[in-house]
Amino acid sequence: MFILAAQSAMAQASTAPDARAEQLDTYAAQAVKDWKVAGLAIAVVKDGKVVLSRGYGVREHGKPATVDDQTLFAIASTTKAMTAAGIGMLVDEAKLTWDDPVTKHLPSFRMYDPYVTRELSVRDLLTHRAGLGNADYLWVTDNALTDILPRVGRIRPAYSFRSDFIYQNVMYLVAGQVTAAAAGMPWERFIATRLFTPLGMKNTFASLAMVPPGANVAAPHWLYGGDTLAAIRNLESPSLSAAGAVWSNAADMSRWMLFLLDSARANGRQLLKPATLAEVFKPQVVVPPDEFYPTMRLTRPRWTTYGLGWFQHDYQGRMLNFHTGSLDGMVAIVGLIPDERFGVVVLSNTDHSEVRHALMYKAADLFLGNASRDWSKELLALYGARRARNDSLRADSESKRIRGTRPSLAYSKYAGIYSDSLFGRVVVTERNGALRLDAGPALKGVLEHWHYDQFRARYDDRWQGTDMINFRIEDGIAAALDIGRLNFSRVPDASPLPAR
Repeated sequence: MFILAAQSAMAQASTAPDARAEQLDTYAAQAVKDWKVAGLAIAVVKDGKVVLSRGYGVREHGKPATVDDQTLFAIASTTKAMTAAGIGMLVDEAKLTWDDPVTKHLPSFRMYDPYVTRELSVRDLLTHRAGLGNADYLWVTDNALTDILPRVGRIRPAYSFRSDFIYQNVMYLVAGQVTAAAAGMPWERFIATRLFTPLGMKNTFASLAMVPPGANVAAPHWLYGGDTLAAIRNLESPSLSAAGAVWSNAADMSRWMLFLLDSARANGRQLLKPATLAEVFKPQVVVPPDEFYPTMRLTRPRWTTYGLGWFQHDYQGRMLNFHTGSLDGMVAIVGLIPDERFGVVVLSNTDHSEVRHALMYKAADLFLGNASRDWSKELLALYGARRARNDSLRADSESKRIRGTRPSLAYSKYAGIYSDSLFGRVVVTERNGALRLDAGPALKGVLEHWHYDQFRARYDDRWQGTDMINFRIEDGIAAALDIGRLNFSRVPDASPLPAR
């Protein structure tokens, strides 16, 4: 059954079973089956105690090792709240302020617009309002931070500075570098020494590379076709850091939640000033509906905002602070209602399984005395409908394919190196009449002719899906190729390369 034991020195041992925890335990066990996830861990804290902390399912599909509350998962973008808290500690020490210009700490950092470069603040880095669109292509292809930061200045803004909200990761990578500059140590060491150690998070690591061999670790999974579950390889980017690199478990994440719900105290020691903690949870920017979660169709919030590393909305008359995390094959969610001293964390090793939202809202209802609602059933229907719409869009795209066309050139003429000032280089190779694309460790695959000079990249890692590649022909040569909004020009004098 479930574990009713204190997971932190801040929590007191429970002496009697909690009926609400028993209900949630039963509900979670069924939800794991309904959502077809490989494994899942959940922990709930209430009134300074850990009332539920346990695992379900297996670490890897087809193998016997089970998930427990010590099993490590990628917590992905829930790392952002830790980065914001760490910066709060530096604010308390007067090593920086929330509204310091970023260039005060990173003098060489540049945005596309010189005005934005001058005005960009630490607060802007943490609130997704700096004008940047989604630029994950900078880190997902294995670029190092030293390669990424200089490229930020080449990204054209997606909206006017501070006028809107678009969620993205790159500004949090910059926040990690600001932390390192102000603290005089790498972000990874800072977050471990200033947060993990004092909170007693002994099995939490700043990156997958730091997880010791043989540890109790969950493998990431992908659900193919809605019913075929398979383990996939971990996405380990050297630059993910402050935006989403942390690995932890349900027991340690209980300590993190108890810390935040206990006025940022650990073992009686105040790690953040009350005013600083209040600033972390203060709404900083309004989140428009198209940037919020599909769950809002069911929760129907009156307002949606973002604090410093936290999404926020009203739920049953309370303010819910939460954040999800998603990496290939891994998901997480952390939800806090400070006024009720309530927190829940859900970690799972199956890609984009929204059972995380279902269990967060179900836990909140149980422990806050709300009316009963079958969130798992409702969200399965909601996300099932979304998948059906996506399937319909793909079918529509297929119907627009013009069959019977031929590419303008022999396949060997498309081979070469192509470069983009933001993304870097991609390589197209030809062997035995087949083309391959190499856009980095996570994006290697075959190019299938679609129509005319358009090809579909079908990646070796099936969970990466597909991309349309458009070659532009000039003077009888493939002079450039486009992948979405990225435009790559052929590198002059680059000879066609053999397949890799």
